Amino acid sequence: MKKSLFIILSFISGSLFAQESQTESNSSIFWDSLTQLCNDAYSGEILEAPENDSFRGNELIMHARYCDSDVIKIPFFVGDDKSRTWVFTRKGDRIQLKHDHRHEDGSEDEVTQYGGLSTNTGLANLQMFPADQGTSDLIPAASTNVWWVEIQPGEYFTYNLRRLGTDRYFSIKFDLTSKVKTPDAPWGWEKNK
Repeated sequence: MKKSLFIILSFISGSLFAQESQTESNSSIFWDSLTQLCNDAYSGEILEAPENDSFRGNELIMHARYCDSDVIKIPFFVGDDKSRTWVFTRKGDRIQLKHDHRHEDGSEDEVTQYGGLSTNTGLANLQMFPADQGTSDLIPAASTNVWWVEIQPGEYFTYNLRRLGTDRYFSIKFDLTSKVKTPDAPWGWEKNK
């Protein structure tokens, strides 16, 4: 009887362990949702931004233009301004978000490559990116920035920024239910892919 009970418990434990080891982490599920956007473009709308924000009144388009197993680059167009690209990089079970800003000639802006690395595996549909040390060194006022991205596959993608300790809050929502025409390449794309 004891031997049978031991065998049954061993089988159950083994099954549970196998299920756990096969379960994807939240960051992997989020990454998979990002990859579903690859090669497609979507329009967005401002949910929240300062009244005088330069994004207001402009067409907002995101285009998941470059995807490989560990890097996804999503140019973000604000009207005719093609200077911004969100760069998501997988680093183990964490995800990093960086902001690549370029001039029209393709050269890097003075303020570029800021962002942060998720501090945990997050949620399957939401990842948070607190400002890293490089961001703090580059933009001291952004030391308390927290960016987060939420994806509801087939529904919406939101990009958000909150500067803790201030009133600064920014949020854009992209409609994933309908694709838009693929825009031209962002500034500097030929040089930095």
